[in-house]
Amino acid sequence: MTAVRPGVPRPSAPDTLGGHTTRQLRDLCEIVGLTGHDGEVYARTLADMLGAAADRPLDLPPPNPTFLSDDHTPVEFSLSFVPGAAPTLRVLLEPGCAAGGLAQNGRLGLRAVREAAARWGFAADRLDELEDLFLPPAPDGPLALWCALELRPGGVPKVKVYLNPAANGPERAAATVREALRRLGHHDAFAALPPNDRHLFFALDLGDWAEPRVKVYLAHQDLSAVEAGALSRTDGGALAEETEEFFRIAAGQDGEDGGIAGPAPVVRRPVQSCHAFTETATGLPSGFTLYVPVRDYARHDGDALARATALLGRYGQDPAPLLGAVSAVTDRSPQDGVGLVAYLALAHQQGQPPRVTAYLSSEAYEVRPPAGLPSAEPATVP
Repeated sequence: MTAVRPGVPRPSAPDTLGGHTTRQLRDLCEIVGLTGHDGEVYARTLADMLGAAADRPLDLPPPNPTFLSDDHTPVEFSLSFVPGAAPTLRVLLEPGCAAGGLAQNGRLGLRAVREAAARWGFAADRLDELEDLFLPPAPDGPLALWCALELRPGGVPKVKVYLNPAANGPERAAATVREALRRLGHHDAFAALPPNDRHLFFALDLGDWAEPRVKVYLAHQDLSAVEAGALSRTDGGALAEETEEFFRIAAGQDGEDGGIAGPAPVVRRPVQSCHAFTETATGLPSGFTLYVPVRDYARHDGDALARATALLGRYGQDPAPLLGAVSAVTDRSPQDGVGLVAYLALAHQQGQPPRVTAYLSSEAYEVRPPAGLPSAEPATVP
């Protein structure tokens, strides 16, 4: 890791975490077609939810180590693409990132979500039902609570909350997920989940969603493309061949860009799957998403962007907003680091077209240097 972000000049006065991430957010809002007013509203929302951490100078270390990003920036952006529409911008953050320990982190996160519920007029009762499972007095694990905002025109986002199944110990993670599903009425959902190495996240949609989802994220270590294709448990959802193709392209295993050859496993992070549940009658999920940690398969972000561009093209999407988003987030060359493009994901939700999502790191603190893998021609970033 390096301590200086290549190609990005520092201002004369120390920048702050809030200043850095809200600038990125404003520029990203413009990229996806949100108004300047919406950008300002969402920038203030981000700063407010970061709390005391927003004013922390970037020449100090991160407020706490966070599992949310490689360099411990408690903010991550993503652009989600579907045919015939502008990409949807999301921001994931850790509201309790400045807390002294996971218990306080969870309390601050819960308070931030409840304040958001009061501000935007949605109920948080489903989260309240699960507080003892995921926010115990002495929590374990790598996180307490994350919050994702899906940014819409008008300044009122959709809200998602991510919780830690291992909060009461990793050995109880599966039982915690099973009990959480049961409390929310999904009595048969746990049995529908595929084999996995561990339970990563339990997530809830809160507020104004047409079909609020309960989502279970699983880790799959050393996964092959064929195994990835067999993960979906949706009825008539993702096809195995389509998922395999996505995996191979995202991981650079299709032989087109010089990535890792053959059915190589993930280098460090596991591939993730997510099953979304929206109805309680059948026990079957209505949605499936595969997440490939592209930064562990790429020499540098030029490779990752080339794969993202190829995937968007296959689904009839214009890659220009993604390339513009990269320029909005950083001034560095894609070849100067790896990890700016953190994940590539393919989602299938019942009744909706497939959705490709690219996750972008804020890189407020560090840039991970390029890896020693064969390189593709870099993507062109305007």
